[in-house]
Amino acid sequence: MKSRVFALLLVAASGVPAVYAHHSFAAAYREDQKVKLEAEIVLVSFRNPHSFVQIMAKDEKGVMQKWSIEWGAAAQLAQQGVSRNDLKPGDKVIVVADPSRDPTDHRLRMRTIERPSDGWKYGGNFD
Repeated sequence: MKSRVFALLLVAASGVPAVYAHHSFAAAYREDQKVKLEAEIVLVSFRNPHSFVQIMAKDEKGVMQKWSIEWGAAAQLAQQGVSRNDLKPGDKVIVVADPSRDPTDHRLRMRTIERPSDGWKYGGNFD
C-alpha cells in the first residue's frame, strides 16, 4: 500500500499532466436530431477540453431560455480557423446543434453557427 501511495505522489510531483476521460457525445446528445435556434450570445468560453457558447433563445414553447452549447476544444477550433475573438456577447447568431437527451437541461452540441450581420460562419463535426 505504501508503495502505491509513493508511486502516485511521485507521478503527481513529476508534473505529468492529468489524464481526462472523454465521454461519448451519443450518450449525452441526440445525434440523429437537429435543433435550429436564432439567438443572442451571452457568453463564450474558449477553452480545453471543450469550449462552450451560452445563448438566449426561445424554446419549442416560445419561452426565452439560456442554452449551453458544447463546442470543440480551443486548440481544435484554432486549428480550424476560429479565434477566441470571433464571437462576442450580444452577437445575433443562428445555431444548428444536436439536442440533449434530457430536453429540460437546455444543452446542445454545436454543429454550425452563423452570424448573419457579417456572414461569419462555422460548421464542423467534433466526433
